[in-house]
Order: sequence, then C-alpha cells, then structure tokens
Amino acid sequence: MKAHQELAGFIWSVADLLRGDYKQSEYGKVILPLTVLRRLDCVMEPTRQDLSFSNTSKQSFATIGASAPDAARNLRDYINGFSANAREIIDKYEFETQIVRLANAKLLYPVVRRFADLDLSPARVDNHQMGYVFEELIRRFSEISNETAGEHFTPREVIRLMVHLLVGPDADRRTGPGDVITILDPACGTGGMLSAAEELITSLNPHADVKLFGQEINAESYAICRSDMMLKGQDPSNIVFGNSFSDDRHAGPFDYMLANPPFGVEWKKVKDAVEAEAKLGHAGRFGAGLPRINDGSLLFLQHMLSKMETPEKGGSRIAIVFNGSPLFTGAAESGESGIRRWILENDYLEGVVGLPDQLFYNTGISTYFWILSNRKPDALKGKVILLDARDQWVKMRKSLGDKRKMISDDQIASITRLYAEAAGTADRDHARVKVIDTTDFGYRRITVERPLKLRFEITEDTLAALAEARPLARYDHRDALIGAFKPLLGTAWATKSEATSALHAAAAAAGTSWPGTAVEKGIWDAVSISDPGGEVQMAKGAVLPDPDLRDYENVPLTEDIEAYFTREVRPHVPDAWIEASKTKVGYEIPFTRHFHVYKPPRPLAQIDAELRELESQIQALLNEVVS
Repeated sequence: MKAHQELAGFIWSVADLLRGDYKQSEYGKVILPLTVLRRLDCVMEPTRQDLSFSNTSKQSFATIGASAPDAARNLRDYINGFSANAREIIDKYEFETQIVRLANAKLLYPVVRRFADLDLSPARVDNHQMGYVFEELIRRFSEISNETAGEHFTPREVIRLMVHLLVGPDADRRTGPGDVITILDPACGTGGMLSAAEELITSLNPHADVKLFGQEINAESYAICRSDMMLKGQDPSNIVFGNSFSDDRHAGPFDYMLANPPFGVEWKKVKDAVEAEAKLGHAGRFGAGLPRINDGSLLFLQHMLSKMETPEKGGSRIAIVFNGSPLFTGAAESGESGIRRWILENDYLEGVVGLPDQLFYNTGISTYFWILSNRKPDALKGKVILLDARDQWVKMRKSLGDKRKMISDDQIASITRLYAEAAGTADRDHARVKVIDTTDFGYRRITVERPLKLRFEITEDTLAALAEARPLARYDHRDALIGAFKPLLGTAWATKSEATSALHAAAAAAGTSWPGTAVEKGIWDAVSISDPGGEVQMAKGAVLPDPDLRDYENVPLTEDIEAYFTREVRPHVPDAWIEASKTKVGYEIPFTRHFHVYKPPRPLAQIDAELRELESQIQALLNEVVS
C-alpha cells in the first residue's frame, strides 16, 4: 500500500471514536478540518514567523490536548489566533458547530489527542504527498456518503498525462530566467492539477516564477486547495471560492489553463446569469452559444477560451477533460454545434485524445482530453490531432470506486511522444493517430423533400375521421355535412379537382353550405390518402412536399451539395429535391468513427459447424437426463 494510503488510513481510524455519535456521512465534517489544522500546526512548529500565514496564540495540538476540560476553549483560542488568510480557510468548514457537538459528546479531547499523535510535518509528508492524503480522505468520505468523488479530484496519473500534453510542447519556450508563468484551473477541486502543472514547469525551468490561480465551488475542496497553496508559498488569495459561471473571479489572461469539470452537470441554478452574459455576444464569455441546460461542459471551455493571452503576447494553451458528449451532442445549429463551429473555425482546437474507460473514481465511461491553443504550430494550422489512447492502460491491483484501470508511466511517455510527433509532422495517419482538417468536421444538413401524392376517397374510416376531427368539432353543421357525404361511400377520385366537385355537389344536394377554410382543411385531411401513384399536389404553382417522406442528409462542408445529391440521393428517389431554405451548418467530432476498423462477419460454414456442435452437445445432455 502506498504511503499516502497508509497515512489516510491512520487518520481515518479517528472514525472509530466518532461511530455512534456521528453518522458515517458526517465523519468528514470532523476529520477534514482537523487534518488541515494539524498540518498547519506541524508546518508552523519550527517557527511561526517565516510563513505566509501566522498564529498569534500560545496554543498547539500539544496544549489543546493536554487537558480535557480546557480542550474546547484551547481549540477556539488556537483557531482565533490564525491570520486572516488561514482563518478564511478554516471558516469554510463551519467547524465551530462540530466543536460544540464533539464537546457535548465528550469526544473533543480524545479526537484532538489522536491528531496530536499524528506527524504531518513537511519533513515526513511533503506537499505532494499531503495532496494525495487529502484526496484519499475525500474519496473515502464520498463513497460512504454516495457523493460524486470525481467532482473533487482527478487521478494523478491522468493529471500527469494531461499536463505533459499541455506543457510538454513548450519545453523549449520555458527556459528563460525569471520566466513568469500563470496557470488557471476554474474547477480546481483540491488543487492537484495546479500542483502537477507547477511541478512539470519547474522541472523544465527551475528558475521560472509559476503563479497558480483557481476557483472552486465546493467549500471543503476549496479550503484544502487554498491551504495547500498557502503551505507551498503560493499566494492563497489566488484561490477563490464561488461558481465560475455566475461569479467569475479571475480576469486573466493566463498562459496555461486546465480543468476537469464535472461531467453532465446542469447549469440551471445560474441560468439567468449565464443567459444575461450570453446576450453580450463575444464581449462576454459565452458569445459562441449556450449548450443544453443539463450539461455545462462547453460553458467551462468558453470560460477558459475567454481568458487566453493574445498570440502577439505569447498566446495560451488549454487542456480540459470531457466525456464523449461535447464531441457530438447537438444537431446542426444547436448550441453545442455552434460552439464547436466557433472553436474549429477559429482554429483553437489542437487535439483530442481518447482515454481508456474506468479511469475515474465516479464513472466508468470513456473520457477525452481536448487540447486547445491560439498559437498552434504551423504544421497544425487548420488541422486537429486525433489520438486514440483507449487501449493504453494497466489493470489496478485493487479497484477504487469505479476506477479499475490506470495509465502507466511508460504509457504516459508513449502517448506524449505520439502527440508530439503528430504535432510536428501533421501527416501522421496510422492506427493510433489521425491528423484531420478542421473543415472535415463541418457539414451541411440538407432537407430532402419528396412530392405529396394523394388520392381521395370516402369510406367508413373517412366518415369516422370526420366525426372525430378537431377542426369540425365546433362546426354547427358537422353532422349534416357528414350525412351529405354518406351517399358517396365507396367513391374514390384520382384528382383533387374531381373530389372537390363531387364533395361540393353532395353538400349542395343535401342543402348544406360549404364550410370555411379551417373546417375545409379538416375535410381534406380526412379524405386524402397518401399514394405513391397518386396526384402530385400543388399550391401557388409549387409542388407540395410530403412531410412523412421528408429526410435529411449530412453533406461534408468540403463537398458540393448538388454533386452529393446527384450521387447519393437522386438514384434512389428521382423525384426528390433539396429545400435550400432549410439547410443548416453543423460541426461534430466523430472520434470513434475515425478509428473504426471493419471486422468482416465469420464465414457461414464456420457458424453452421458451431451450431451443429452445440446441437450435438445439447442432445447428449438430453440423453443423459432421459436415460
């Protein structure tokens, strides 16, 4: 077992003290804030002066846990002694409620004593390991609370691959002394992505000044991230609390941005704020369009794209984790399609990397990295890398939630190399990598119409339909009109003109006046029968389309519509035409289609042989039963 899991297991043992007085789902309200406080306590132990935060009290976990009667007072004194930047973090846990509850249950003293025995000093647990500890604790709490652990953090090997794809291509750019680099994660969780990005950049340039920025909506994750940044010397005020859609706290621009926003989470709660900003067009963040209300993934991406540095000043690179939905959800000219169109026509999308399924703690579905930039290399201008890494995984010895697979270090190196090679040559085309023109993702959705062909007749069904037709329901002379048509029972007409004359004559013979337009439409709906050999219907000199025969075709943007129609449609339906006024432009990224490998069906002889073998086995079993 890894060291961070062992340490998290020891901290988790505090739950044994809470059992009975606390529900399992409430353990985190005690354990997480006390873990943060104990970490701060251990970090301050050598000195309380040379840090970005301070504590003016005389208390520590040693003194808090020295006396059971004074434990609550000493703990409050300790918390109140922190500087404002640390207090802001602790307050997010609303821990005062738990102090009262623990004291009343006579649990505060033994719980604090257990934490006082825990060594979380940087010499034993560095910031990287501490991040793992927090994430392991959150994962455990989320499992027993039926919460979505994946909303809080991303598996570390996934982060490493993501950061390598994001930052790796800039290895030669980030070597200058004093290079100031800004990184944003607008859904930063506990800060794992930000920390991993900082580590890789400083490994490329130890003299770089990396500044980390984040925003998080979950209070506990925010508190952990902010405390981690404070402990590692980053400016904690750059980590802010709130909803990135309705309360954008970072103006930008940023050199790098990365995020793993929650999959398929609706944005209904911030609908008014988002729609108001969308009305600003590209003066706001959501000018490309709005996705459907039940999935805000593409809002996160627009949010990030709005914070790119201009290409003249060095531009920006973005990496984001999506499920499959943003690749193709939404028909032509829908909100999602419009956003994809804007991204591709502006040449922001650099690559899409397909990942294995079962990588994440809270979902087993397949996921994808989108890599975007407004400073793509010349070899990729107007092109997009598709890299299929869905088979790049190793099985975990022990599952963690839905996570049963992981990407090994060798596989991370291999995927990174393949991506870099594709970015450098832009002519890769093999089983794992495709480089596609941006226009190849676009299409025109054409509406194919066919003529409305009808015959006309009076039958028992026709008369029944007239009796139930809504347009005739309020017509005072409905029954008289139906009675007038009964003598025509069994009559059929090949043309509407013939039917019109006969029906008008029948109504006149019965002394019933011919109704107005609305009722007349109901009559024709009842007596008209679709017939491939029937009369082509016209209105104002134009052929009327049959809505039941209407069809649609997606024509690639790069292909002439008429040429496509002549080749693919007209040979099958010679009387069809394109309704040009209904043509729409759409964009989708059919990732799996580009990597589909046709597998021919097995020969029939082989299938027959297997069936005969199975029949023989079944017959042998039946013989054993009856013998």
